[in-house]
Amino acid sequence: MFISLGAFLTYKNDIRHNKRWFANSYTDSASMLITLNEPPVEKIKSVKAEASINRMFNGSNSYPVTGKIIVYFQKDSLLPALQYGSQVCFKKSLQEIRTTSNPGGFDYKQYALFHDITHQVYLQTTDYVLLPVKNENKWNKFIYSLQEKVLAILRKYIQPEKELGLSEALLIGYKNDLDKALVQSYSNTGVVHIIAISGLHLGLIYWLLLKIFQPLQKRKKIKWLRPILIVSGLWIFTCLAGAQPSVLRSALMFTCIALGESITRKTSMYNTLSLSAFLLLCYNPFWLWDVGFQLSYAAVISIVLFSRPVYNVFYFKNKIADHLWKLNSVTISAQLLTLPIILYYFHQFPDYFLITNLVAVPLSSIILMAEISLCAFSFIPFVAIWLGKITSWLVWLMNVFIEKMETLPFALWNGFQLSIWQAVLLFIIIVACLHWLIERSKTSLKLSLMMLLAFVSLRSYSFIKTAQQEKIIVYNAPQKKGIDIIEGFDYYFIGDSSLQNDVLAKNFYLSPTRTLYRIGEKQRIQGLTVSKNYIGWQGKHILLLDQSFSFTYSSKQKIDLLIVSGKSRVNMKKLAAALEIKQLIIDGTVPFWKANYLLADCDSLHIPCYDVSAKGAFAMNLR
Repeated sequence: MFISLGAFLTYKNDIRHNKRWFANSYTDSASMLITLNEPPVEKIKSVKAEASINRMFNGSNSYPVTGKIIVYFQKDSLLPALQYGSQVCFKKSLQEIRTTSNPGGFDYKQYALFHDITHQVYLQTTDYVLLPVKNENKWNKFIYSLQEKVLAILRKYIQPEKELGLSEALLIGYKNDLDKALVQSYSNTGVVHIIAISGLHLGLIYWLLLKIFQPLQKRKKIKWLRPILIVSGLWIFTCLAGAQPSVLRSALMFTCIALGESITRKTSMYNTLSLSAFLLLCYNPFWLWDVGFQLSYAAVISIVLFSRPVYNVFYFKNKIADHLWKLNSVTISAQLLTLPIILYYFHQFPDYFLITNLVAVPLSSIILMAEISLCAFSFIPFVAIWLGKITSWLVWLMNVFIEKMETLPFALWNGFQLSIWQAVLLFIIIVACLHWLIERSKTSLKLSLMMLLAFVSLRSYSFIKTAQQEKIIVYNAPQKKGIDIIEGFDYYFIGDSSLQNDVLAKNFYLSPTRTLYRIGEKQRIQGLTVSKNYIGWQGKHILLLDQSFSFTYSSKQKIDLLIVSGKSRVNMKKLAAALEIKQLIIDGTVPFWKANYLLADCDSLHIPCYDVSAKGAFAMNLR
């Protein structure tokens, strides 16, 4: 029954199955009326906002539709005052959201689809009309206005920008000002969870609300008001923080605890977790695929199950040592069931997570309380200025500590590549082994050993397959050329040095594929010939056609891969007459209009053509 219910809800929540989905009747000549679902965010070259499509106009016909798009507005001095609820009318072709589709990379198209977003559009100031009437939801308007007030306070009293970005993320989950390199440092040291609003933050807010409304507990006539105010405070903070799955899980859990205490009944943590997961998945079944949702529940269940047994491993008479061990036991227990998920999705493990969490978690809690105090006393300038300085210093201290920890030797164990079945087996091994240690169950020991054998066998087979691989990868990286020649565990890179040397670009476009195939850079691969625009390897002839290429062939030559880059002048008829082209690849540096011309020419000449910008990275297996 529950499986059927889940399947039904998943089908119904897929926007593509909605009869009123705008794409069912969309044409390039259609005009649209949209409403901005959030305050626009300023980017480097544009202003970005998520929007809902309300109505579509085809000629004289007008009808209501549903669906969401991402809108990029041209950034210039004529940009009107776009806000949450602003209604915009425009007539311009929509583009489907695409993903880079590099092997092992993040599937942004699926992520957007889970949020009902399927298309995007870029609007210049002459492409749209801003209507004078807004379409606002009162609750959302209240939340966004409250968020703007909080951000205005933080931006006024916390400096510099690096500390400000982290402060915004810590308090209300606002991540648009976060320094990307800093986020990577937090991820590499195992404390990125303190940036994402989760149970840690909700727990502090819940404790604070309990203390604030404690006097109501002593008055019988208004005692009933206390749980209402506590629950209301929790949910206002949850909405203010973006109502992400991990936050909603915590909010539901603490709501059940607060309501249970109001009727003097203790709630079962397992029942509370089960109820919250059930309600969240009924509301949005796609959250089952959300990494934050999976990690949040795995961490809490792991803490509930194993924190006490882990804590009992050591006994300290000294109260300080005992308290430190209690904090570490919670951190260790949280890692137990989240380990397979972390290795599967992020392919790395922070070796110093105990040390970083021991410092960062208490420090982040102090920072959060300081930020709440700053917002509470912002009407007193003298107090606010000093609270802002203290908060800025504390955030700076935490950032420096995390960045120093990241530079220590062996701080990060990365390069893990687990298949879904290997992750499942690892999960079973951990649970069975822990059950054996706690309950002394011989059956659990046998199960863990059997699963360990299966895990090692699968891993060994995957490494044997990796050692035999021979591939050519043409990456999909916008405005960049990138090619990997892969043999076994090695790769040789050909392309733009800016793509290879830029840490953020490399991590996003190249590293996921290299992690997937378990490859490391090598200066030379045996049998590989690279000479200007020609690449020869394993009997394959590859020609790079870019602006430096000069056409001098007079006789028919066989070319297995012709890779077109940049704005090079290409006469496909002359090339087809001089070369026997088996496959043409258009890389990410070729402009959209030129790619369309090449696709049309190849179609008329019956030459197989592949556009990486439209279809994702091109991969050719040679073995």
